Parts: sequence; C-alpha cells; structure tokens
Amino acid sequence: MTLSAVPLFPLNTVLFPDGPLPLRVFEPRYLDMVSRCLREDSDFGVVLIVSGKDTGQVETSSVGTLARIFDWYQGSDGILGITARGTRQFRLHGVSRQPDGLYLGDVELLPELPRQALPEEFRPLATLLGSVIDDLGRLYDAIERRYDDAAWVGCRLAEILPMPPADKQRCLELSDPVELLKFLRPMLRPFRRDRPQ
Repeated sequence: MTLSAVPLFPLNTVLFPDGPLPLRVFEPRYLDMVSRCLREDSDFGVVLIVSGKDTGQVETSSVGTLARIFDWYQGSDGILGITARGTRQFRLHGVSRQPDGLYLGDVELLPELPRQALPEEFRPLATLLGSVIDDLGRLYDAIERRYDDAAWVGCRLAEILPMPPADKQRCLELSDPVELLKFLRPMLRPFRRDRPQ
C-alpha cells in the first residue's frame, strides 16, 4: 500500500514500531503539521537524518516509521510537547519540500514485523529488558508489554540501547526478529549476569 504526501519529521533518532517518541515542537512548519495530524487523526513519518541539519535541508534514510500522536501539552515556556508512538514502517519513494520547509513523502508501507514467539535462547534479553523498562518511567507506561514476542523485544532493546543512529537504522531495516536479536545480543553482554564463559 502506498500513501502520498505524508508529512515527514526528519530527526537524529530512529523510531521503531510501538515505540514512544517525545518531541518538543516549536518550528512553525511542525506546529502546523501537528495541528493537521491532530485535526485529521492522521500520522506523520519519522526518518533518520543522514546529512544536513534539521533546521534546513536534509538527506534522510529511505526507511522510516509512521508516528501517531497520542498525547500533547503546552509547556510553561510556550513550546508544544507531544508524545507519539510508532505504527508502521515505510519506504520512501519520493520527497518534496513545501515553501514553509516541511517535507512530504510518497511512501510504501512495509509488511508489519510478524509476531513470533521469543526463542528460549533470548529469554535473558527479555528479562533484562523488563528490568530496564521499569526504570524508564512514564514514557513506557502506556505501551503494551509483550515480552514473549521476539519482534517487540528486539525493537524495544534497539531503541533504548546506546548505539550510533546508523546501527539503530540497521536494526529498523532488519525484517527478521530473530536476526535483530542476534545483532543486538553482543551489545548486551556487558549488562548481563549470565555472560558466556
């Protein structure tokens, strides 16, 4: 399925399906975008910036994630705060830029990551994830927890692990949940008690 003229929010971060995205919005182009998304109950696209700055012209990755706003507030400094959640991954097929600087993308929705039972060998990763998410506070309160789902566990680990954005983008583009967990497992060894001998 393809969608036309999806508003894009290029960022220096990667959004994963079901993941939370807190943003402070102050640029007019994005205030207008948020207003439209709330009014029309529609999504915007989040794409990783590959080069350039988010205040000017940018090049982005070709795979991103749609985001749906589920909470917003006006800060005491007058800046709009929103919390969005990742929904579907997409591939960009064309980008245009409006006079106000807002990027619009023609996107192809990618297949949803299949729900897949978490293999027993990765159970310690889910246990570790559970202890970390409990420490992250309110950001994850409204997110359904599926520690028995390989895709869900992989996406949550990929979004919270401290690694370069390019590695997070690689994780986003992996279509096999088990391959994602295999990619992440070596990065988790320093945090685990059950390290291999």
